[in-house]
Amino acid sequence: MPKIGFIGLGNMGAPMAANLVKAGEHVHGFDVVAALRDAAAANGVDIAANARSAVENAEVVITMLPAGQHVLSVWKDILPVANQGALFIDCSTIDVASAREAHKLAAQQGIATLDAPVSGGVGGATAATLTFMVGGTHHAFERGKPVLERMGKRVVHCGEAGNGQVAKICNNMILGASMIAVSEAFVLGEKLGLSHQAMFDVVSASSGQCWSLTNYCPVPGLVPTSPANNGYKPGFAAALMLKDLNLAREAAASVHAETAIGTHAADIYQEYAETGSSGADFSGIINFVRAQSRA
Repeated sequence: MPKIGFIGLGNMGAPMAANLVKAGEHVHGFDVVAALRDAAAANGVDIAANARSAVENAEVVITMLPAGQHVLSVWKDILPVANQGALFIDCSTIDVASAREAHKLAAQQGIATLDAPVSGGVGGATAATLTFMVGGTHHAFERGKPVLERMGKRVVHCGEAGNGQVAKICNNMILGASMIAVSEAFVLGEKLGLSHQAMFDVVSASSGQCWSLTNYCPVPGLVPTSPANNGYKPGFAAALMLKDLNLAREAAASVHAETAIGTHAADIYQEYAETGSSGADFSGIINFVRAQSRA
């Protein structure tokens, strides 16, 4: 089994690294937060003294970091000590420009790379059911796919460098907008006297059916997997949805694409976050819609 360096052991990175360990991989990990290092060590990750130590002699290096600036900073630090035959995989969700810049930095060192953001949230990371959207060369993809399959159930090659990030922001623009639409429909139904169950039974079998309704319903008691059943404890926090919607907005502006609904969704999530709900699950947007509908 190849040695894997894993940098970024937070809410997503920790369970991903743990699943690699469960699959028999030797994972050498690092995070700047001591508590996260300790938690990862309890799950079998061999903790390194620093990021550079984590990637020394690693055949595969995985990063899972908050934003593009963090990825570029870490990659600039660790690339000089990486094995020439190593494969770098960034699983963070970052802006497309930074993702493509990271690929270029690694190429200058002769290092193969993939951008491989994920869909599935903390639940998917824990259950190893993530979907990976992957950008990079076909050769790099074939090398990285077996490793990614240990952490997820679907690995899709989306094309050239940066295209994994393109797929991720497009997907989440749809997700954010559809969750708002589902929430607005439930609130409208409530105010007009329609029960939640009747609403769900009709729409889940009709043309309004979507993932936000049938897998992640914002109303409790209708879908077993919904965070609504657990007080909107986050599987995917509203702050992260806002981040992704803003990434989509920035990308759209860079290529002069009209994304009016996606942009409006970002504005709504911004308002929701400003109510102090950024740490709640993004499906909690229904509570914001209700609050705005009381007049």
